[in-house]
Amino acid sequence: MSTCSVSKGCFVFKPSPKKRRVSQKTAIYFRDGKNGSEDSELRFDTCQSLWNQIKLETEQIQEDLNKQLLDNVVSFLRRSHSEFQGKTTEWTYRMKSREIPTAALVLGVNVTDHDLTFRNLSEALQNNITPYIALLEAKDCSGIKNLMQKLMGQLMNCSTDVASLEDEDYVQVSQNRIRCSMKSLVDWYESVTKKTDSETLSKKRTSSSKHQQSPPVVVIFKDMESFTTKVLQDFIVISSQHICELPLVLIFGIATSPMIIHSLLPHSVSSLLCIELFQSLSCKEHLSTVIDKLLLTSRFPFKLGEKVLQVLINIFLYHDFSVWNFIRGFQLCIVEHFYSQPLSVLCCQLADAKERVNSLSHDQCENVRRLPSFRRYVERQEAEKQIALLTADSFLKETTQKLLEDLHVYHENYVSVLRCLHVFTCSLPKYPLGKQIRELHCACLENRVWETEDYESSLQLARMLNKSDLETILQQCVEILVSSAGNEFDKAVEKLKEFLTQFQKLEAEAFQEQDVSVSSQKELQKKTDLYHLQKTLLELKDSRRSKKLTKFEMLRFEVVDYIDSLVRNYLVPADHKTLHEVVYFNTASVLRGHLNAAPRIALHTALNNPYNYLKNQALKSDGGSISNKAPDICIVYKLHLECGRLINLVDWLEAFSTVVTAVEEPNADTASSDQVDDIIHARFIRAVSELELLGFIKPSKQKTDHVARLTWGGC
Repeated sequence: MSTCSVSKGCFVFKPSPKKRRVSQKTAIYFRDGKNGSEDSELRFDTCQSLWNQIKLETEQIQEDLNKQLLDNVVSFLRRSHSEFQGKTTEWTYRMKSREIPTAALVLGVNVTDHDLTFRNLSEALQNNITPYIALLEAKDCSGIKNLMQKLMGQLMNCSTDVASLEDEDYVQVSQNRIRCSMKSLVDWYESVTKKTDSETLSKKRTSSSKHQQSPPVVVIFKDMESFTTKVLQDFIVISSQHICELPLVLIFGIATSPMIIHSLLPHSVSSLLCIELFQSLSCKEHLSTVIDKLLLTSRFPFKLGEKVLQVLINIFLYHDFSVWNFIRGFQLCIVEHFYSQPLSVLCCQLADAKERVNSLSHDQCENVRRLPSFRRYVERQEAEKQIALLTADSFLKETTQKLLEDLHVYHENYVSVLRCLHVFTCSLPKYPLGKQIRELHCACLENRVWETEDYESSLQLARMLNKSDLETILQQCVEILVSSAGNEFDKAVEKLKEFLTQFQKLEAEAFQEQDVSVSSQKELQKKTDLYHLQKTLLELKDSRRSKKLTKFEMLRFEVVDYIDSLVRNYLVPADHKTLHEVVYFNTASVLRGHLNAAPRIALHTALNNPYNYLKNQALKSDGGSISNKAPDICIVYKLHLECGRLINLVDWLEAFSTVVTAVEEPNADTASSDQVDDIIHARFIRAVSELELLGFIKPSKQKTDHVARLTWGGC
């Protein structure tokens, strides 16, 4: 590569971004793990294949959920673009009033998910509207000069379909020579569009139809709240002066509320914007869709245990509302499961799992026998079968295949019945089992849901549903069971359809009973003697006391009891199923240690016991003893734990010197003693400065030769 610089210097050429390959070191580290076995390579490949499938599914989910938002933004830019092309009255009015078309995207507080949304938006705009797109962040735009440099740099480097490849070097050179101003940007835009129009007319390239003449220039402010008011004001005011020459469109990424626009910009500036509001999908709805597509399905064999899923959901709800971080946590669970569980080689599609069972070695069969769920299964069998399961590998493989098939069928049936139960409970008052299906899923994974008080209260409320709600719920349950992958719900579908038919018959009978009651009331209104009137009233009183259930109430009880029977049969907790350890990841403590950061505890552990991280045998120490082999900051930290509120630096230095020189010979040369003291003194000063930087101590104003301790309780 060559540069246009006249002066000599060091120039950095960053490589073009490429897809990172999985390094060989990562695979070797995975295969050499704590549970390394002969099938570690197969486990690694299975883990990679599973994650690739899940990644594609999550990208498709993101695309589907943002489709409406992106389509609305694209149509908004297309309208602005067409008005500029046609020079309509409305656009002329905008030019006269210097209004800039502005799209305000309210994306929510899940800021970490915004990058993916803006990336999809940029691709959609490049494919449909314009190649001239610039994404600006507040950290790169501290002033209007920096903003213009960043803006022109991105616009001049963007590649258009109609531009020739030979001019790329010229565009890069011209960026360095052009003065970054709005006038320079307008001149550049006019030159680019004129060149594009001439090439389009001469060559008639088919690719030019994607972008029409004079495409708009889109400037995206990814984090509008972080921009300074002065930068935004200056840019908007300057841009409004050139709106008749440059078809500029602004897009504001907003995390909080649209009112932030009026908070940051005065009325004189905000009046220069023609703002249209766009609202993205709620992050909670996004999470529900992700859980529904990834966990509540039999498509992916890998599952999360109740505690692990609760950790991920709690991090989402109480920390960042980031769906992307939830997916990253899910990826961590997959890697940890395949890394730590030797039998995760069977966590694949059922047909592949059966083939892999046949090729299990004797050691892997022993791993199956060690599983707690398999031990419980063996204890329930007869004596002869127990001996065969514990001694014969061939019989064990046959049983394992059957158990894996049962586990697969359990997952298919579980999801269908879970959805049916959610249909019944999601509309009940106060939502005893939760409003979202993920809450019901966690309750079913935790224990037998039918033994909980919330489930009993849900049944009581379900027994008071009206006829129309019951019919709607039953119809939804029929649709769920019909579309289910399981083959065990034919009788259940027939039974539910029978209930619907009985409800329809009750409606016809209700009209007849109404006619009979009207006729009986008319008979009471007729003239009669006192004896017959008293007899009739007593019969009515007795009938009310008996409180006989009506046909509708009896049928409603039957419906609820039948749903209860389905729940008891199919919603058994996963940890009660044999071989659930193969596909379920339940180690919540490992996940919590990776995702729930505890910096104070980690820092205390590192300083108090450096062996925990460095794994150096020389750093092992007994109890509260202080090893002179430890790093200086660790020695100083342990000594400061023994002090009170104020620490005398002289005493601290003497104690540090005593620990460091503990193993030195007593008859050392006196000539070198001063030099050693200077070195120890320097080491001590550096360690104390590091402790002050970490926030454990601070200088004291009471005594100049003392420092104040800031932390207590061993952390």
